[in-house]
Amino acid sequence: MTVMIERIHLKVVHAVEVHGSLTAAAKELCVTQSALSHTMRKLEDNLGTEVWLREGRSLRLTQAGRYLLNIANRVLPLLDYAEDKLKQIALGERGTLRIGMECHPCYQWLLKVVAPFLDSWPDVDVDVKQKFQFGGVGALEDYEIDLLVTPDPIYKTGLSFTPVFDYEQVLVVPRQHALARFDYIEAQALADEVLLTYPVATERLDIYTHFLNPAEVLPKQHKTSETTEIILQMVASGRGVAALPRWLAEEYCTKLPLSVVRLGEAGIAKQIYLGTRESDQNIEYLKAFIDLARSYKYPLDPAKV
Repeated sequence: MTVMIERIHLKVVHAVEVHGSLTAAAKELCVTQSALSHTMRKLEDNLGTEVWLREGRSLRLTQAGRYLLNIANRVLPLLDYAEDKLKQIALGERGTLRIGMECHPCYQWLLKVVAPFLDSWPDVDVDVKQKFQFGGVGALEDYEIDLLVTPDPIYKTGLSFTPVFDYEQVLVVPRQHALARFDYIEAQALADEVLLTYPVATERLDIYTHFLNPAEVLPKQHKTSETTEIILQMVASGRGVAALPRWLAEEYCTKLPLSVVRLGEAGIAKQIYLGTRESDQNIEYLKAFIDLARSYKYPLDPAKV
């Protein structure tokens, strides 16, 4: 016969040891003494050995009973801990927030949001995944990530996108470049330039879709790099020009000999969105992250630095 030791058996052995009798243990566990006695007799029958030796009104643990008590002392606190943490997960107080990035230059902004979030939610970890190549919506649908940072939301049933902040896409050029003296440029000005971008398909690059393609203009050459710092070092050394968010470009203008130029007279206006699954909107730490992100508009905000 298969012997099944259940949690109630461990709780009974522990309660009797602590309170000294079946009567007191039954009261502690909110069951009748007869029910408790029946439960333990059934266990003893299945084990083929006694848990207690009855000496008058007192109980003395047998070798098997002492072993069960040792197990109870180790396992019961672990189960209590596990239940408590699972409840915290259900309430959104503990877990891992997996963030997918479709916005390469937003990584620096994300770091400024993650730091205070981790301070406020010590039981929640953060894992950032950057290599989606604009496949973040599928990763969100497939539960690979919990939150997607993107400038180009794709609205689908079951997903929700919250706008976080507005920004302008601008051209970054060397400080001594001929284009640096203009307030804004038209697309034709890039026909003789080397354009440096992230390794993203041109149909997903704003500099193409919002600026070059409508004017039917192509840059002289298009080169890519994974890293913002390398792109801007290349620009500073006169190897090309790049299109980046104004907030990021202006931050690097304080570190490198760079200038910012508007793309077209009206500029290119964009927004950053945080995408989530609608079914997750009641997770407290996820809501807290979005609220924090919306309040922290931009790393160069003097009130935030």
